[in-house]
Amino acid sequence: MDRRANGSPVGGLGRFLTPRVMQAPEIAPNLRRFLEPRKRAVPGERCEFCTELVYDEHPHVVNVETRSLMCACRGCFLLFAPDGAAAGKYLAVPDDVTLDPEFRLTDGQWEVLQIPVAMAFFFHQSDLGRAVAFYPSPAGATESLLPLDTWDELVAANAVVRDMLPDVQALLVYRPRDGARQCFIVPIDACYQLVGLIRRYWKGFDGGQEAWAAIEAFFAGLTDRSRPPRAALHV
Repeated sequence: MDRRANGSPVGGLGRFLTPRVMQAPEIAPNLRRFLEPRKRAVPGERCEFCTELVYDEHPHVVNVETRSLMCACRGCFLLFAPDGAAAGKYLAVPDDVTLDPEFRLTDGQWEVLQIPVAMAFFFHQSDLGRAVAFYPSPAGATESLLPLDTWDELVAANAVVRDMLPDVQALLVYRPRDGARQCFIVPIDACYQLVGLIRRYWKGFDGGQEAWAAIEAFFAGLTDRSRPPRAALHV
């Protein structure tokens, strides 16, 4: 075998001793999903219907009789969508978010609602047969008096409120410190997520910087995933 001065082989056999650069194989588009990171199941958290482990982001079902949110796997969730089950006892919580920049809510109406904080949520509670109002607090979701006349005015002036699904969707109003106003139609579980954030982070009288950073991030996330009202989509 011929060799170079440095002792390396030459000729046709040299290719077997030279490190080869491996080319990444082409991956069919329908197979790429198997290489993507999978959502992590929450240890110890299971679907409350079939006991399957659920992921950290999972859907919910409302038990109308007990006024409770139930964790569900995707399969069980679909059993309750869109019309519920067990004569309406269980209702699937939709995940869409609507942001209405034209929502009509005057400062006078907000004052009448007597909400002591910068945010509140409203939804129709079937077992009571009427709308209710809550605001998040360090102690949890606190109910506030909802004057019927003021609520009727909001319903008459805003089509997105008339289209809300009972028990599973809510009007969420946020009045940040800069004086702006944001009005969303959200899944009811998003309201209780906000309540949980405030319970976790709120400190002292004004909440503290950490709490307000979490609140701002929460509403920024809602804005990012929101869509305009259906009427605006057809303009």
